Amino acid sequence: MKKRIIFTGGSGKAGRHAVPHLVEAGYEVLNLDLKPLDYPGVNTLITDLTDSGQTFNALSQHFGFEGFETGTGPEPVDAVVHFAAIPRVLIQPDNVTFHDNVTSTYNVIEAAVKLGIRKVIIASSETTYGVCFAEGDKDYHHFPLEEDYDVDPMDSYGLSKVVGEKTARAFAMRTGADIYALRIGNVIEPDEYDKFPAFLDDPMSRKRNAWSYIDARDLGEIARLCIETDGLGFQVFNAVNDTITAREPTREFLRTYAPDIPLKRDMDEFEAPISNRKAREVLGFREAHNWRQYVK
Repeated sequence: MKKRIIFTGGSGKAGRHAVPHLVEAGYEVLNLDLKPLDYPGVNTLITDLTDSGQTFNALSQHFGFEGFETGTGPEPVDAVVHFAAIPRVLIQPDNVTFHDNVTSTYNVIEAAVKLGIRKVIIASSETTYGVCFAEGDKDYHHFPLEEDYDVDPMDSYGLSKVVGEKTARAFAMRTGADIYALRIGNVIEPDEYDKFPAFLDDPMSRKRNAWSYIDARDLGEIARLCIETDGLGFQVFNAVNDTITAREPTREFLRTYAPDIPLKRDMDEFEAPISNRKAREVLGFREAHNWRQYVK
């Protein structure tokens, strides 16, 4: 029997690639979003996740009309992947960004665990590392950026993601559910690799992203691996690709462009400053879309 996955935000930049990846891997997916996803076999239930009642209802409904044929009510849900959010600052006022992201994450996790869903994956962000939307030119504490980093954002979006992680940890401790938070890097869609020559020619333009990225399709694979990896309780994983977005090896590059930022450990030759080592070692993640395949 196919695993049944509820995916929130499947119509967004990351979701519209992650959902097809999960479907192609054999999952049955229901999308919760404010706008439809145009993908065969995936129904979108228009849902305001800041409304607790709507969230509980959406997580306990049929995925489509075929569900009514069983006569036994909605089937159980195996996992929830929560990507829905206001995706950055300067789209809505800061208070709305913080409120909607924090409230929707709370509502999704609460509804999931109270409905007996034992696996929840939530979208956190590289912005938790505090530089992406910082005021002025802020330095990172050290490299690489790993999951034990002292996250310290000053913006409404990054702060909302820190609160989301703490919410996930609280519910995991309270209920024993597996709740994994993905610190998602700068999402690159397949048609966006034409941006990389400009990135490479202007290295400091990528400082706020820590010279790292995640291919949207590889993000779908990380989500799949989280669904399939049980028993870890609360966990945070950096969701990024393997290598730095620079022509030079990592240590040489950082000596030139971030000379005052210390290295916490030895880094692999081209390792991304936001390191995905934990995802590789714990989840078994293997990237399929290194930027060098697409940029000559």
